[in-house]
Amino acid sequence: MARNIDVAAYAKGVLAGDRGVLSKAITLVESHREDHRARAQELLVELLPHAGGAYRLGITGVPGVGKSTFIDQLGVDLTEQGHRVAVLAVDPSSTRTGGSILGDKTRMARLAVDPGAFIRPSPTSGTLGGVARATRETIVLMEAAGYDIVLVETVGVGQSEVTVANMVDCFLFLTLARTGDQLQGIKKGVLELADVIAVNKADGEHERDARRAARELSGALRMIYGPDAAWTPPVLTCSALHDIGLDTVWQQVQRHRDTLDESGDLAGKRRQQQVDWTWAMVREQLLGRLDAHPEVRAVVPEVERAVRDGELTPTLAAQRILDAFSGGTTP
Repeated sequence: MARNIDVAAYAKGVLAGDRGVLSKAITLVESHREDHRARAQELLVELLPHAGGAYRLGITGVPGVGKSTFIDQLGVDLTEQGHRVAVLAVDPSSTRTGGSILGDKTRMARLAVDPGAFIRPSPTSGTLGGVARATRETIVLMEAAGYDIVLVETVGVGQSEVTVANMVDCFLFLTLARTGDQLQGIKKGVLELADVIAVNKADGEHERDARRAARELSGALRMIYGPDAAWTPPVLTCSALHDIGLDTVWQQVQRHRDTLDESGDLAGKRRQQQVDWTWAMVREQLLGRLDAHPEVRAVVPEVERAVRDGELTPTLAAQRILDAFSGGTTP
């Protein structure tokens, strides 16, 4: 029961870096129960002043790019340098299948047992918006618990990249040399979101292809970014499997942060992300209220039938539903 949740004790445990309490706190913010949501917000208010100190890196990549190996190796490298690393996932497929693929600890064997790291799978129910909300709130918890680097991974398809890019400081795109995905990435707009790009698996017989792909991508980016751009994404090559070039990738991530910091854009970016998050929550909560409204539930079957049968345009159908929600009438 929510009344048995001691928010003060949760806050104290999170601030102390207690992994057990942190796990319980994350479960609380992931819950869809109204009473849990209320307690979760109380907890977040307590912890918000202690958050914001971590660097947030989003990581996406084409299928088969070796993202798990990359995160595992990068995470271990960072903890060896004294950092505390949190790995979170935004996996929209988990909202449909009820299972979480990204964030599965079996994919990051070394990082999973690293005392300086914490891996959290994606929430397994709700909408992409709900998963994103839980991830944003989990970032607050992780930062309050003392993790100074937060890695947020996403599956390399669909709207999830935009969602993740809007909750991190830097967005890293991993691609391959042998699939033409760099050109496909331009069509999908992924490159426009990326701050740093790395061609992975640049080892052995594939090293030359990887370097050529990096040159091609650099040329493509020159068409996207003008000569006066404050930041043009660098394109690097690396091999996560052999830990080659990951230090250079991380150096570019840090250079991106320094560039934003010096211009004041990092603080401004975070402030705007908070505003964007607010409006995302408005939309999600409005949709939830719409779905639960008794008058709306009463008219939806007939409205949907009329649309399917061609008796009503989608625009008029939407107006009927909104009128039912607001108590208005459509002529």
